[in-house]
Amino acid sequence: MSVEPGPVARIYVCGITPYDATHLGHAATYNAFDLVQRVWLDTGHQVEYVQNVTDVDDPLLERAADTGEDWRALAERETDLFRQDMTALRLLPPAHYIGAVEAIPGIVPLIERLRDLGAAYEIDGDIYFSVHSDPDFGKVSRLDAAAMRVLSAERGGDPERAGKKDPVDPMLWRTAREGEPSWDGGSLGPGRPGWHIECVAIALDHLGMGFDVQGGGSDLAFPHHEMGASHAQVLTGQYPFAKAYVHAGMVGLDGEKMSKSRGNLVFVSALREQGVDPAAIRLALLAHHYRSDWEWTQGVLDEAVERLARWRAAVSRPDGPPADGVLAAVRAALADDLDAPRALAAVDGWATLQASSGGTDTGAPGLVSRTVDALLGVAL
Repeated sequence: MSVEPGPVARIYVCGITPYDATHLGHAATYNAFDLVQRVWLDTGHQVEYVQNVTDVDDPLLERAADTGEDWRALAERETDLFRQDMTALRLLPPAHYIGAVEAIPGIVPLIERLRDLGAAYEIDGDIYFSVHSDPDFGKVSRLDAAAMRVLSAERGGDPERAGKKDPVDPMLWRTAREGEPSWDGGSLGPGRPGWHIECVAIALDHLGMGFDVQGGGSDLAFPHHEMGASHAQVLTGQYPFAKAYVHAGMVGLDGEKMSKSRGNLVFVSALREQGVDPAAIRLALLAHHYRSDWEWTQGVLDEAVERLARWRAAVSRPDGPPADGVLAAVRAALADDLDAPRALAAVDGWATLQASSGGTDTGAPGLVSRTVDALLGVAL
């Protein structure tokens, strides 16, 4: 990742669909973008960080129907739990945290404009976006048509629906169905928005075009980020929607990507309930480069718990080896594509010296503690 923002650094990170608790894949993603925010703040930027929550969507409605719970209550409860988990992990909150439902009044005019521009069309009351209306479609994910069609089917699209101009054209507005919530769509009729236009409306409202970073998990590159970019670029006639698209790797368990559909989840809240220190959870996340795919194991957690204990013991002493180099090394590591593992190694090196020979610098433990707190988000 190489981004040189202006005085105000602007970032949009795609949020959760709140139908279940926060798992470690979520935590790894939001931890990565928390590091972005911390690095920018450390270099003197003001940060405008926007995150959404998709508080109405098919998975949420399906879970509510399966459990008999009101979908609004489910969304509110899981959103609250997500925010509690993020607070426990000491992630800096976004400046704006916007729900899809809250954004609907701003979404409808955008869809109407896309229709007026000839970039949207109707099938049985549903409104679709024509991907070929954007000459820059495909530049985010750089996938061929065959790969796009496969991923569209896997990630919420409907490439087999008859009448579409292109199989991967995404839905902008879902006309009201019996038993589903709907809202006033003006000239679109009652219904609810598609997934991608939701984030576009929120980002354009709070950040405008050409913001610095669009972030999320690597599974969002297509279709979500690809479609969002095209929506915005057609709406505004400008390019690009975001200067950089930054994607965090996937976290696995038992050889598979950790996901709700597979049921192989490790929840942050469950670890907290078991008495795991959230600082150790965060260190476990930081031990892997944000772009890498990796596997959660008990060994990963054990190593983080041991590292946390070593660091806390090291900074608890009244003096120690000089630590100016630690601050410089952590800054340099994070400036190099958020190389958190290298930042941890720098602190490890100082803690090893402290344990073996110590030192006489009375300010060193405090400097290391403040460095780890401010740049890595770990309270010692």
